[in-house]
Amino acid sequence: MNPFRPTYQTDQTDKELIQQILDGNKAALTNLIERHQPFIYNIAWKMTGSTADAEDLTQETLIKIISNLSTFKHESAFQTWAYRIAKNHFLNDQKKAPNIFANSFEELGTRLDAAPNTDLSESEKKEQREAIREVRLQCLSGMLLCLTKEQRMVYIIGDIFGADHTIGSEIMEISKDNYRMKLSKARKDLYNFMQNKCGLVNKANSCRCHKKVTFATENGMVDAKNLLFNRKEYSTFKEQLEPDADFLVDDAELKYAELHQGHSFKTQFEKKNFLVKILEDANWQRRLNLN
Repeated sequence: MNPFRPTYQTDQTDKELIQQILDGNKAALTNLIERHQPFIYNIAWKMTGSTADAEDLTQETLIKIISNLSTFKHESAFQTWAYRIAKNHFLNDQKKAPNIFANSFEELGTRLDAAPNTDLSESEKKEQREAIREVRLQCLSGMLLCLTKEQRMVYIIGDIFGADHTIGSEIMEISKDNYRMKLSKARKDLYNFMQNKCGLVNKANSCRCHKKVTFATENGMVDAKNLLFNRKEYSTFKEQLEPDADFLVDDAELKYAELHQGHSFKTQFEKKNFLVKILEDANWQRRLNLN
């Protein structure tokens, strides 16, 4: 289920679950949170580049959504209302994203150029394929963090999740024309950098993930025993989207978006997590009249 599509099919609609929650149904609250938590978390993860910060932002956002359920007037789709809350919380968060690469595209390009290339044999590439993919995913994450926070949010919603301009503009609370302009600017900044630096996009560029993996591992940027992005239990954004999703990008731009859609998407969360804590908290049970 991709909440950024105009329509999505579920056994129960969000509207039905919300009414059940307001009637005191604990299971409905569980279903609603489990439906949207992965998407809110993964937006937060891409916004911050940090799993710890993403967990904090997700918890804080879900608390705001749950606290305000009784004020939801059904004047828009629930996912638009809920992700607008997420957008406002993420953009207003004062914590600075810890970009291990750089704080700007110019700095990122300089650092990539300065990192020495080390050619690997085919057998070495095969042996280090997990670390190579980790380098690629870290670099893509670093690129996103070079965008402004608003650009990041617009790009994640528009190109990674494939929201159409109506949904995107409603979540960002701006006009469609303004949304298109901001998305176009974010794309342009990313695409210009990738076209000029990334060997995955332009084979004329010298930067190749496998050539940087030796430098990255030797300098502690990648720990082969503790990968941050490339873990077996992770899915990808692309796998979580509808197969026929309309990404609203030009053919020439699609390959850039596809690289970011291939980024890690966390689907599983610890059982003793935020949701369980809420359901076991007497204050929340009283506030939501949970039976």
